[in-house]
This record gives sequence, structure tokens and C-alpha cells, in this order.
Amino acid sequence: MKKRVLLASAAILSTTVSLASLPASAALPMAVDGQQLPSLAPMLENVTPAVVSISVNGTQVSRQRVPEMFRYFFGPNAPEEQVRERPFRGLGSGVIIDADKGYIVTNHHVIDGADTIKVGLNDGREFEAKLIGSDSDSDVALLQIEAKRLTQVHKANSDKVRVGDFTVAIGNPFGLGQTVTSGIVSALGRSGLGIESLENFIQTDAAINSGNSGGALVNLRGELVGINTAIVAPGGGNVGIGFAIPINMVDNLVDQILEFGEVRRGVLGVLGRELDNELAQAFGLETKHGAFVSQVMEDSAAAEAGLEAGDIIVSINGNPIKSFQALRAKVGTYGAGAKVTLGVIRDGKKKNFKVTLAQADMETASAENMHPSLTGATLANGDNSVIIREVAPNSPAAAVGLKKGDEILGVNRTRIKGLKSLRDTLDDTQGAIALNVKRDNSQLYIVLR
Repeated sequence: MKKRVLLASAAILSTTVSLASLPASAALPMAVDGQQLPSLAPMLENVTPAVVSISVNGTQVSRQRVPEMFRYFFGPNAPEEQVRERPFRGLGSGVIIDADKGYIVTNHHVIDGADTIKVGLNDGREFEAKLIGSDSDSDVALLQIEAKRLTQVHKANSDKVRVGDFTVAIGNPFGLGQTVTSGIVSALGRSGLGIESLENFIQTDAAINSGNSGGALVNLRGELVGINTAIVAPGGGNVGIGFAIPINMVDNLVDQILEFGEVRRGVLGVLGRELDNELAQAFGLETKHGAFVSQVMEDSAAAEAGLEAGDIIVSINGNPIKSFQALRAKVGTYGAGAKVTLGVIRDGKKKNFKVTLAQADMETASAENMHPSLTGATLANGDNSVIIREVAPNSPAAAVGLKKGDEILGVNRTRIKGLKSLRDTLDDTQGAIALNVKRDNSQLYIVLR
């Protein structure tokens, strides 16, 4: 049975391989019959300095609830759960997308839970990186280093990539050092794999192995077409099925992270399913690709634009949509407020609808992006309030007195309605900040430092 294999190495390799000296071989000819031999070397000399290695260190925290029958023996102060901390180390890859500002793109799963992130350049230099922001649903993270003489990679338009295009994967598999492999684009718009929440992958047969996560997938012009993210293999090794996140999707997410410090996901407001042969025949359609709309939500962006149940969405901004999952991924990586044009088949006729995407309701959020003193707390929307789902031990949130189960009702004397309202109110509040918190059956104020 196939399984997902994350490409970030679970641990840094602790052994080294000593290669025996090889006899010198005769120089290979540079040309045959006057014709220059083809080589990727000139292109790679320009691109490989933009691909970096990433090493992380962190602490993995696991919690296990202590059964009540055991807590009885330790008296009334016995803990309700047992907390275990285990250090971990990991490896991955990254791509420099802005040499002047030191921005590096990698995968979220490469840096997830890391306390320290170090970036190794192709020239041997090493720097500690700052995490600017990340998005677990799409598996994208943005780092920054302070360094001079960096090389950035040029980007392709990944919407123009075709099956059969030659590709080159660059990364650091198994911590061995920078490695280059080549292949072709095997498929486009891969989704429904259960690898990420938002999936619209480029599939390639260029050899990808553990440690390649966050590395570059480039075309023969040395332009970045995608960020390598996962492989599917029965035994955990390369079998010629690798997946990369299209760079256009990555760009949309990076723009939001830079502007807001997080991804503010757009939402269309439709429910649906894949367009299969049965549906296509029922609607008299020749196409077998698209997203069938079964329901349009009230007061949604789709309803405002005029979409209806029974519509079949076949393109977004002129680019074909193969499935409902691909539509979801495309829309989910556009920011709230983005204007898109949907190609729709209705009653056998092609129509275009201009849609302004609404902002998705935030269901949960890591609070450090709202205020430094909230770092370590996980928040969720409540009923005209914000619920504290978790508080990490020894975190700033725990230090100010927040506890799991607390309900934030307001900031100073301003009532809040949810996560977005809390964020906006904190942004607008000058001076001292006190959270109005409901705990059990009482209310109190907790001052943020």
C-alpha cells in the first residue's frame, strides 16, 4: 500500500562516507563531429547557488492523559496529563527567491516545531534563519537570513508548464550535500492524495528522496517551476513519483505572509464534487475535467457573482481546472479580496464570471502573530468570543496567566466577536492591553506585557 513519505530527514546523518581515490580517466570530448555535446552544467552553475540546505533543532512535546484511577494514588495535586519532551533534529532544503532581502522558501513540515533553523549555502557559509511565516495547509514556509552575495532563482509561470516538459530537481537528500537529478513533468493538477489539505501538485519522475523537501524543481532554462514537497513510495525511496507545489501558488502565499505575517485565505463559497463520466453524460458534456457545483452558499462570493448549483467550473483566470480539489487549492492560495475570473459551463454554454473572493473564517490560529505575550496559545472561534484551546508549558501565554479553556470576551473595554475581531482590536489598541477573560463562572482581566 502506498504511503506518504515526508522528505525532511528525521535525523541528521551521523556517519561519513570516504570515497576511494579513483584513477584519472581520459578527458571526454566537448564535441562530436563538430557538434557541441548537450549539458545542463551551464544552467546549473547559475541555479545551484540559490538552493540551500536547512537543518533544524527542536523539542517534540507529547501529552498523555493520566487515568483517574492512577491520579487517585497521588492525591488531589496529581497532574491530569503527563508531558514528555523529546529533542529532535531534521534536514531539508530551501530556495532563495530574493537575494537582496534574504528570503528563502521551504516546506512547512521542514521547520515545523523547530527552535533553531540554520541555512547552509552552496559556498559553505552558514546562517541562522528567522521564520517569517508558514502555512501548514499548503506546506509552505518563508524564512529570512541576513547575508550578502546571495543568488536568487528566476521564476517560471507554472500555469504554462506542460506534461512532458523536462525538469531538474535540486536538493540535499539524506544530508549528503547538494544533488541534482533530472526527469520530466509526469502529470499536472494532482490532488486527492491526502498529502496536504490543499493539493494541486506538479508530478515529476526526477529522482526525489528524503531531504529534498523544500528544494527546487526547475526547467531547462533554470527557472523555478515548483517546490519539491513529497514522494509516494511503498518502501520510502524514490520510485519516480514525486510532487512539487507550483511556484505560482507559492508566490500567492508568500505575498500574503509578507503583507500580513500569515496566510489570509480566500474563499469562494461553493460545495461540489469531481466531474466524472456519469455527471458529464447526465449534463451532455464532452469534457471530463472540471469542478461540479452542487451548492452555492448564501451571501458568499460565488452567490454574489451569480454562480448557481449545477454549474461546472472548468477554468480560473484562463487556466484549466481538472477537479474540485484543484479548484479548492487554487482558490485557497489566493488571498481574501483577490479578483478571479471563473470559466463556467452552464446549460452547455461557456460563460465567464468575475468573482471577488471573501475571507475565510479563521477556525484556529497560533496567537504569536497577534501579540508576543500570546505566544504558546492556540486560539479558536467561540460564540462571539475566542476560546483558548491549548497553552504550551513555560510559554509567554502561560506566564501572563492564560489557561486552557479560558474564553476571551474583549480587549480593554472593547467587546470582540472572534479571532478576526481580536486581531483587529489588538492592532488598533495603543498602550496597555488587558484581556477580559471568562474562566469557569467568573470574569477577570489579564494584562499582556
